[in-house]
Amino acid sequence: MTEPLTLEQSKTLFLEYLRHERSLSEETCRAYASDLEQFQQYLQKKTKSEPIQLSVITSDAIRGFFATIHKDLKNTSRARKLSTLRSFYNYLTDRGWHQENPAQRVAAPKIRQKIPAFLDVDDVFHFLDSLQRSAAHPKGSWRRLRNWAIFECLYSIGARVSELVGLNASDVDFDQGLVRIRGKGKKERVVPVGGKAMEALGAYLTAIAGQVPQTGVGTGHLFRNASGGRLTTRSVHRILKAELRRCGLWQHLSPHGLRHTFATHLLNSGADLRAIQEMLGHAALSTTQRYTHVHLDQLMKTYDAAHPRSRKAK
Repeated sequence: MTEPLTLEQSKTLFLEYLRHERSLSEETCRAYASDLEQFQQYLQKKTKSEPIQLSVITSDAIRGFFATIHKDLKNTSRARKLSTLRSFYNYLTDRGWHQENPAQRVAAPKIRQKIPAFLDVDDVFHFLDSLQRSAAHPKGSWRRLRNWAIFECLYSIGARVSELVGLNASDVDFDQGLVRIRGKGKKERVVPVGGKAMEALGAYLTAIAGQVPQTGVGTGHLFRNASGGRLTTRSVHRILKAELRRCGLWQHLSPHGLRHTFATHLLNSGADLRAIQEMLGHAALSTTQRYTHVHLDQLMKTYDAAHPRSRKAK
């Protein structure tokens, strides 16, 4: 008879499954690993035992864990950790290594649905036009052209920032006006690129040809740092914050906010929701439908302002 799996052994097998069978990104796998490690540390302090057997992990033990982190984390973070434990036990039960999923008996915290942050059309045009003017300045550097190209692309193709920095120059088809994006789970999609984004990309690629190292690991990367390596997501966050302030926009906006802006503006202009889903790379239409809340809010404001029977009696 084989020995029952310990929590440590199960965790290792689960993370290998996420990497090799589910093909999740390293960033996502690190998040799963961090959640499980925090839960394991809690159990070790509580039980004073090592290794921890799966049999000691009950719904009450999971509730106890969440009671200890209740004051330190937002509902969204606690919900993610519970989702991690549910996925972990689903994996174990699917393979017959555990009889039930104790995390399913733990109530998930209520999460208020937030309307995604985005810029209106005038602010986007002001931001991108400001970047273009800065890039066209006689004293402008290849970095100014790169920054213009980055944010024209984010707004034009609606990519996640991790997808954007993962692009290679060969992923851009200038003749067809298309770009190939590798999304979550290594799924690929091809999306159209706007004329302004293509103009910015062309100017940027021409500029770096003689100024940025073309040898080594950075040869194929589209968006590069000074040494020719691939630009990081953290760098794009930092650059966006600086560029927004440079042009006088002080909104708190992340690169993901430009993805929200892309989707919202398409929807408000009459684009089909399923077409937007395809361009964003959402697996489920329900994820894309978050943007309808923004659209409906705008419709209600227009209705209230214009419809004779919408006005309250005075």
